[in-house]
Amino acid sequence: MDIGRESLGLVAAVLDGDRRSIFAHGQSGSENNRPLDGDTVFEIGSITKVFTALLFADMVLRGELAPDDPAAKFLPDSVKMPDFEGAPITLMDLATYTSGLPRMPSNFAPKDWSNPYIDYRAERLYDYLSNHKLGFKPGTHYEYANLGFGLLGHILERRAGKSYEDLVVSRICAPLGMDDTRITLSDSMQQRLARGHNAALAPVANWDFSVLAGAGALRSTANDLTKFLQMCMDPADGPLAAALKLTLSERRPRASERYVALGWFVANRFGDEVVWKSGGTGGYATFIGYSTKTRRNFILLSNAADYDPNTALATHLVNAAYPMPKLYREVPVDPAVLAAYTGRYELTPTFALTVRADGARLFVRGTGQDELQVFAESETDFFSRVVNAQITFARPEGGAAPSLVLHQNGRDRVAKRIP
Repeated sequence: MDIGRESLGLVAAVLDGDRRSIFAHGQSGSENNRPLDGDTVFEIGSITKVFTALLFADMVLRGELAPDDPAAKFLPDSVKMPDFEGAPITLMDLATYTSGLPRMPSNFAPKDWSNPYIDYRAERLYDYLSNHKLGFKPGTHYEYANLGFGLLGHILERRAGKSYEDLVVSRICAPLGMDDTRITLSDSMQQRLARGHNAALAPVANWDFSVLAGAGALRSTANDLTKFLQMCMDPADGPLAAALKLTLSERRPRASERYVALGWFVANRFGDEVVWKSGGTGGYATFIGYSTKTRRNFILLSNAADYDPNTALATHLVNAAYPMPKLYREVPVDPAVLAAYTGRYELTPTFALTVRADGARLFVRGTGQDELQVFAESETDFFSRVVNAQITFARPEGGAAPSLVLHQNGRDRVAKRIP
């Protein structure tokens, strides 16, 4: 991978029996210009969900709650949790991405998109839950779950009477000797923090979480995550080993030959079983995963938001049958050509792509989604560095492109310009 074009820097870790190998390449981008190493701190984003699931399993084994407990049981009486024809959302539904709740709440409206989660607090979460209608029976429909895992983490801290961070530290980090996995950075961690960068490799702010901390708030290092990975691959006797076994005991379908466990993703392809989880925030992309059959494993931490290439590269390194990521190369395009693409393009009656040109830059926003910058691979072909999606514009007619094709999830979908 061409680090100079896809990321500012990478730290990787591999376990081979009791041997731990750490590799670093590139720059931290921090003010002190500290070299990258196994103690460099990264935001690990949604890898946090694996910790949330492990906490949930630990609390189940301690008898503090049960997998089939309704989520409503642990929320204030004033909160009216949605159900589906009387079927409630259970804690296990939340832990397996099958609650029926959407990825994000519709009242998620940050004052500052550079730090989007900090002002989403419990009262807004409660208001959303009390007014939401489920479209699927809990336990039957997979949907990626920032909302669901944030809610699960909040429920765990309410049940335990401790903050989410205190639970992670006391029940997971302390037993494993993970002193650099925290939400709140110590002075030492702050000095070792790699600066996050967006997909265009521009520095960005770190993310802070409030009520949805269980979805993505943790920061960690390659050395700390290696301790966690060692426990996953060779669980010693003890409370965490039993909890880990529980997190992998329930499998629900995600897609063909792909499943979700509690927090983890599980892929049964190429004669192998790979257990993995990726993560990302505004300035970081991360991966942790291992094969249950070959025992190949990998941790990959990037201080840029190159989510899809980072995950694809790491998965390939766990099992070479998974393809290497395609690396797109940006080329300059005349701003007048970009201006011809500005407009709205309808994919379905309820979903459109709004394209906006800003000089030499082009942006796309899907209905109800964040605006993303797209980059030119040619005069008509554009790619995203945030999601695995590409767009091909039809050649402009009369000064405007009549249509575009969205390439995503193996599909090519035509969207015509809306007058």
